[in-house]
Amino acid sequence: MASPTDYLLALDQGTSSSRSIVFDRSGRIVAMAQRELPQIYPQPGWVEHDPMEIWRGQLATARDALAKAGLKASDVRAIGITNQRETTVLWNRRTGQPVHHAIVWQDRRAEPLCAELRAQGMQAEIQRKTGLVIDAYFSATKLRWLLDEVPGLRAQAEAGELAFGTVDSWLIWQLTGGRVHATDVTNASRTMLFDVHRNAWDDELLAALDIPAALLPQVQPSSSLFGETDPALLGAALPIGGVAGDQQAALFGQACFDAGMAKNTYGTGCFLLMHTGERFQPSSNGLVVTSAAQLAPPFTCPGNARRGIQVQNGLTGAAPQYAMEGSVFVGGAVVQWLRDGLQAIKGSAEVQALAESVPDAGGVMMVPAFTGLGAPYWNADARGTITGLTRGTTVAHIARAALESIAYQSAALLSAMSRDVEAAGGASVAELRVDGGACVNDLLMQFQADLLGIPVVRPAVVETTALGAAFLAGLSSGVYAGTDELSALWKAERRFLPTLSRTQAEAAMARWEHAVRQATVA
Repeated sequence: MASPTDYLLALDQGTSSSRSIVFDRSGRIVAMAQRELPQIYPQPGWVEHDPMEIWRGQLATARDALAKAGLKASDVRAIGITNQRETTVLWNRRTGQPVHHAIVWQDRRAEPLCAELRAQGMQAEIQRKTGLVIDAYFSATKLRWLLDEVPGLRAQAEAGELAFGTVDSWLIWQLTGGRVHATDVTNASRTMLFDVHRNAWDDELLAALDIPAALLPQVQPSSSLFGETDPALLGAALPIGGVAGDQQAALFGQACFDAGMAKNTYGTGCFLLMHTGERFQPSSNGLVVTSAAQLAPPFTCPGNARRGIQVQNGLTGAAPQYAMEGSVFVGGAVVQWLRDGLQAIKGSAEVQALAESVPDAGGVMMVPAFTGLGAPYWNADARGTITGLTRGTTVAHIARAALESIAYQSAALLSAMSRDVEAAGGASVAELRVDGGACVNDLLMQFQADLLGIPVVRPAVVETTALGAAFLAGLSSGVYAGTDELSALWKAERRFLPTLSRTQAEAAMARWEHAVRQATVA
């Protein structure tokens, strides 16, 4: 049985909801609470969130999760935070109030600025320093848009009155009562302003994008002490001991600690990451390089000495850790579209039964490019298409094609990743660990294994994003001795083995690529 302070609280702030999960030291879920996050669509291609709604919902779920677990805050060793990445928040340092809605990672309003940067020949420098491609997906051009387009913000920023952060920074600021303005290396690496080789903000990129350095948070290792919560919020001052962007947190929660291990998260979007260790490996196939979660050396925190807690802090001197990543903008969100847009289903859970009511998609192919296409295509002008319709097409065929589109996009990512790895003399991924809400769909997971030709492995705990945040907090606070202990905690629930021949899988992928070309005609 867990000791009274072996519990870990993970705050999982996502695109469509805010959740909090209490884990015991074995990684078992003790209690969970969730609240939906309203989406704001000011115009086509624009997506926003209310930062105060993010904060209120996240705090409410933390309190609810503790209450459901029957725990007091003092029973919890540490808090871990994981968050939707790239989403950009700007707030007033004095009042702690946001000065604009958060601009969500899916938002495309900054594409004209990205086009300007490409035309200026900035792509090579940005990719060399940050590992990223120039795209409106990342935070820098969202921040620049706010400074340029919202009256008064640039002057306030230059006067040092404003603070910028991704959602983790916003939550840390609120949790600590405005005492801490910080982020971790994984979230910093998604801004397009961070040199992932030096683990530092890059002055030349800041100058090129005309962004004042005074806006930026301090960057720390993912597993380190970020501060303590205001005791009035949860009933006690709790150390914030782990922070990572959702996809790097999921990589960590899947125990993918070694080079060559890969995971795919099936959430609102799909995010395929392969750990590459200390190797920064630029992609020739439309992928990006990003920082993987990094650990800091231990030290004793005076604020927790009375509880006997060993914590970690300080910028690490160890070599940076990297991952190769591909991002699908519309993954599980296509099921939401079936429910809310097409009204083909009443609830997301119905989609598997509807799709299984037909033996296949009947030749229908769906490319859900609702906000353009991400990796490996990076086409901001692509739009969603459904092709192959006949008089015999039913809503069940469309539902199946929608589900299959998630697997097709992920297979295209892994194919691109494999080409990069093999060109560098590495070995292809041997198995794909999966997580996220849509991974519970057996039809989707089997089709994914069929397309990839390798096992797809679903873990016993599919909440690996939150689990990764908890693991990071547990390492920094002394609950765990090291990553070997975490690897031993990871367990598989089911392995999906491929049943299609490679010839059949390659033919299916050829049909997919043909459908993508139809969706990307200017």
